[in-house]
Amino acid sequence: MTARLKIPKADAYKLYLLAMGLSAFATTLAYTVHLVYQIKQVGLNPLQLVLVGTTLELTALLTEIPTGVVADVYSRRLSIIVGFSFLGFGLILEGSLPVFEVLLVGQVVAGLGYTFLSGATSAWIVDEVRLERAGRAFLRGAQAEQIFAFCGIFVSVALASVSLQLAIVCGGILLVLLAAFLALFMPESGFQRRPASNRESWQMFINTFRAGFALVRTRQILLLITIAAIIHGAFSEGFDRLWITHMLQNFSLPPLGQFDEIVWFGIISAVSMPLTLALTEGLRRRLDLSDSRRVAMTLIAVYAALILSVLLFILAESFALVLMGLWLTGAARAVRNPLMEAWINLHTESNVRATVLSIQGQADALGQIAGGPIVGAVGLLSSVRAAISLSALMLLPIIPVFWQTQSAKPSSQPAPD
Repeated sequence: MTARLKIPKADAYKLYLLAMGLSAFATTLAYTVHLVYQIKQVGLNPLQLVLVGTTLELTALLTEIPTGVVADVYSRRLSIIVGFSFLGFGLILEGSLPVFEVLLVGQVVAGLGYTFLSGATSAWIVDEVRLERAGRAFLRGAQAEQIFAFCGIFVSVALASVSLQLAIVCGGILLVLLAAFLALFMPESGFQRRPASNRESWQMFINTFRAGFALVRTRQILLLITIAAIIHGAFSEGFDRLWITHMLQNFSLPPLGQFDEIVWFGIISAVSMPLTLALTEGLRRRLDLSDSRRVAMTLIAVYAALILSVLLFILAESFALVLMGLWLTGAARAVRNPLMEAWINLHTESNVRATVLSIQGQADALGQIAGGPIVGAVGLLSSVRAAISLSALMLLPIIPVFWQTQSAKPSSQPAPD
């Protein structure tokens, strides 16, 4: 009988950093020019741009909990591999044919990928390296994403100079290859798979979801964070879909010799990377991620800076100030993400961690679905400047929400049954 070849698994911490970096490189290939492709080659108007994003978020809203429960009941590893595969195939589909309806289908496929990844990646690394090292892993992972994404910007611009579609399709192919790599080398030693008899039962899915939902409902800190996720989602959809339209419509991008204007969007992305890296490194060295109150106060400061930077971006008349507002906005949002991940993990138990994180993702999607079309309609009926200004104002209620969470402490109680 032929012996089976056993491939040794990689170190979880190092693999996490590599996966975060490679996935950031691949998505940067696609998303550096993604909106430019939709605006210039597909010809979408502000409302259509938002509806494309809303399709992705509606997919996330409908599938976030089932995919999160898959990660808790079956395997974090499997959920991550499937997630990168779907995300890659979605990008390949979007870049293959510049048609609005094809974009919508691609968003559904990519949305499924995001929901398999949402919560599962964070829960997997917490299980593998334990909670004590997880905060450091999140910040190091964010730094790895920034470094690899920085490199991806230049490759994306080079590919887009040949074809906008080429950059998007290549990003999708790399994500599929990453999924295959993880299938070979990704370990999973900290997660205990449920017994086969239970895994085949839909009741187990229901019970795991109920435990996560009960945890959010009965623990005030998680309920407040869920409200914050809804508010953030309402802001992010309009801004993310319309900022490039604002720059193309309201400003003449300074000429760069014989280079195409797409190079400007590469420059914009590239300059934001060192700022974000510096901020995340400062947080890693100075902020105690096990101190819930300090994290809450830091998030309040980050969101105040975010609101001001978006208003600077949209109200400034000079191109230099617009760039400053845009870079500060990106830096604030990049710092916010690892802080939220680490903070939520302080207040959840391993057996429902991926599900609780998925509930936060669902809340974010709900906010985007509710706020996005409103902002898109304002952009279509009034102006893109008015639409993005509305997005910034939507963030204001998030500051009193985080103020209410200052006194919360990490809970050691078991998750509700």
